[in-house]
Amino acid sequence: MTTAKLLVVAAVIGTVGTTQALAACEIADAKLEEAIQENPRFRGPANSQAVRDLRSLRDAAFTLRSYGRHDDCERLLANIRELIAGPPMGSLGDNDEEQADIQNSAREPKSRRGTPAGSRDDKDAKPLIRIDQLTPGLRTDEMIGAEVRSSDDKIVGEVRNIVFGTKDGRDYAIIASGGFFTTGKDSIVVPIRSLKVTQDRSSFFLPIVKDVMETVPVMPDQDYNWLSDPKWRARNDAFFEKP
Repeated sequence: MTTAKLLVVAAVIGTVGTTQALAACEIADAKLEEAIQENPRFRGPANSQAVRDLRSLRDAAFTLRSYGRHDDCERLLANIRELIAGPPMGSLGDNDEEQADIQNSAREPKSRRGTPAGSRDDKDAKPLIRIDQLTPGLRTDEMIGAEVRSSDDKIVGEVRNIVFGTKDGRDYAIIASGGFFTTGKDSIVVPIRSLKVTQDRSSFFLPIVKDVMETVPVMPDQDYNWLSDPKWRARNDAFFEKP
């Protein structure tokens, strides 16, 4: 066989091998959404957290697949299938609350007090943009996980959640921060309309300096009952109004 033919055969074999590897982790085969629709165990508000957890695991499988970690992706899919077919997820796990707190803390953003200022003073730094001036508009997946800085360009934390649909039309970003806030448990509530963003959409900026952040009230409860407290929201929102 000529050298040219050998190269063609090798290329074909390599392509087949790659196709098989890419097909090794078929996320659709887990049929998570079908299970949610068909299984009464996953329907209703009492099981909404279990559904969110399963979807988070599926998103993690997508991430592993996108980085070529097909074996790890398939192992995670196997876990998802077992959770779908197994007993109620609320009955699983242990009851060690201290260990649970330790593990949960690893999920929270960490920012050190006195983090150096960023690059806003660079001579080639592009102007910040108001969120309502962005074209195209901002997606929630561009916000959640993004870093948040004060107006003097110091790290405050990261966006952990978005709240839409309040009766008075005020939408909020929930900012979790290390440093002077208790990470994750004590977040701050920022009106989205008060934020500005870099042109590459990588960092969001508050209209107040880092020192003023220490006077901003933390979110009073994790069940979002503060949404029904107009006095608390008015007092909180006033911190972010332009002078």
